[in-house]
Amino acid sequence: MIIQLVKIRKLDLKGMKFMDVVFKTEKAVFNYRVAGIWIENGHVLLHRDINESQWSLPGGRVEIAEDSQSSLKREFREELGIDVHVDRMALVIENFFEHGGRDFHEIGFYYAITSKGNPSSYNEAPFHGIEGERLIFKWTPIKELNEVALYPECLRAVLKDMTPYIQHFVVK
Repeated sequence: MIIQLVKIRKLDLKGMKFMDVVFKTEKAVFNYRVAGIWIENGHVLLHRDINESQWSLPGGRVEIAEDSQSSLKREFREELGIDVHVDRMALVIENFFEHGGRDFHEIGFYYAITSKGNPSSYNEAPFHGIEGERLIFKWTPIKELNEVALYPECLRAVLKDMTPYIQHFVVK
């Protein structure tokens, strides 16, 4: 089996290369992803790429040698310029899907989060983050999630009835 690591992210002060935990094989692409479940005023924050129609919870790929909570905090700082507090792990989702003609196998850690020392970020209008116009963010009413192309699909039901326990899902 040939494994190819992809997407070099940045250099640290010692010149070491950090890479996202994503690799491609002949069979599929593997992702290790984190996402934040941020709920305010009965709305949950979602985002999507401007070229896509599917929404997801904000977050991103974990870098090699980075723990998942630090990764989530980094992603929110990079994308929104906001420091978040990680309250607790809420979900683990093993997600198998096809995108762009490739099969994907994704492990996702989903954390309940709140803003850390920031005023409310709730906004009724869609908005772009600090990285530019690549991503669109939107506070979506939880009661309207069935009308949204939200992936993984199990999130539509799970976010309406969050439990205090870690839940595990396999989505094929």
